[in-house]
Amino acid sequence: MDTPITAAQVRELTDLLMTGARPDDPEAQIDLISALEDLKSAACGAQAETAVAYDAARRSAEAAQGVSARRQGRGVAAEIALARKESPHRGQVLLGFAKTMCAETPHLLDRLKDGSLSEFRAMLAVRELSCLTAEDRGVADVELFASPQALEGLGTRKLVGKVKRLVCELDPAAVVRRRSNAESDRHVSLRPAPDTMAYLTALVPVAQGVSAYAALTREAATMQAAGDPRSKGQLMADLLVSRVTGVPMNDSETTPPAVPVGINVVMSDATLAGGNGPALVESETIPAEVARLLAAHALEHGSELDNWIRQLYADPSGRLVAMTSKQRTFPGGLAEFLRLKSHGICANPWCDAPVRHIDHIKPVAEGGATSDENGQGYCEACNHAKQAPGWQQTPIDSGPGGVETITPTGHRYRSHAPPLPDPACHTDWISEIERHLRLTVDDLVPSP
Repeated sequence: MDTPITAAQVRELTDLLMTGARPDDPEAQIDLISALEDLKSAACGAQAETAVAYDAARRSAEAAQGVSARRQGRGVAAEIALARKESPHRGQVLLGFAKTMCAETPHLLDRLKDGSLSEFRAMLAVRELSCLTAEDRGVADVELFASPQALEGLGTRKLVGKVKRLVCELDPAAVVRRRSNAESDRHVSLRPAPDTMAYLTALVPVAQGVSAYAALTREAATMQAAGDPRSKGQLMADLLVSRVTGVPMNDSETTPPAVPVGINVVMSDATLAGGNGPALVESETIPAEVARLLAAHALEHGSELDNWIRQLYADPSGRLVAMTSKQRTFPGGLAEFLRLKSHGICANPWCDAPVRHIDHIKPVAEGGATSDENGQGYCEACNHAKQAPGWQQTPIDSGPGGVETITPTGHRYRSHAPPLPDPACHTDWISEIERHLRLTVDDLVPSP
């Protein structure tokens, strides 16, 4: 009978890896690196099997309690995500991957556990097999992964290509359907980049993508031939923004076109008055100088853009306690306050998704108040997960915006609102702010 693996045994191995001495012999060092890589893969395989077992146990228990089949297992992926320090979306992906391996591709699971495949490469293989029927996936599993020797020296691209070729042989029609489904998944996404930049990404059919890129390249080359000093990349980026938003192109090599969009720049009074404390733009930390440049740029284009300054008030511990209420474009002042409080990022631990729901920490049904102390910004997935039976949340006082989440198994996870820029500590800060707000745009940005 197999001996159960316990968390205590794994922690003992973790302690050994953290505190044990490394070998001095070069050959032994390479052997250790190789063995640790195999260990990582074996751990991923054990995680997958345990996740599937936990999901099955939860569903069985809920079925015995009379929970409808549609609602059974709700929140399991979020629990797995918390345990693995991942986002809820990633938890859902990992659980689906584990279920497929355990139920339909056991040889692939064996290759993960013996170190022949990493978790990343195993997930790529499962993705390529996903368009097949369960029966065909079983056939592909035997042909591709029954022998560890078949994977020796096989790089990631070669592995994916091998899987794709077999999928095309087993079910060509499934590949055609997959392509049609992929086209229906076209979308545009935005994610932050360093230094107050952003990645604007469009997933489109290849013909449309090539056509759009060629049009931008052609126009940029024409403008360069006419003497525009900007690089090809700068011109293509400015052309994209201009054509999508309708704002006219400018001739600046360093300043992109001004666009009418609301961006929350959060800075302390000390930073606005010339201090060095960093500021925040949509959850990204930026230097004080960049924050003042953004403010100056907004004021400079005041005739084109609507701008305002709103005050946030914090207590000595750094917790936001109030906000000036006037704003012309968003009536939900409290909701906006809570979004700013969390920097626009979901309050759930390890989740980087943007805030979509403003939620009660203590539910209204249990007497929770609709207030800033009992409110938090959550993404849609996290908000739905915490509605599952057995989940609890309570505010904590150990830091600004602290919340403790208790999962159905009794595990506890704590999260805190990110810190805000430090306010001015000198006594005459009000007069400093008033004096600098009277300055011209050029004076607002200190000279280098």
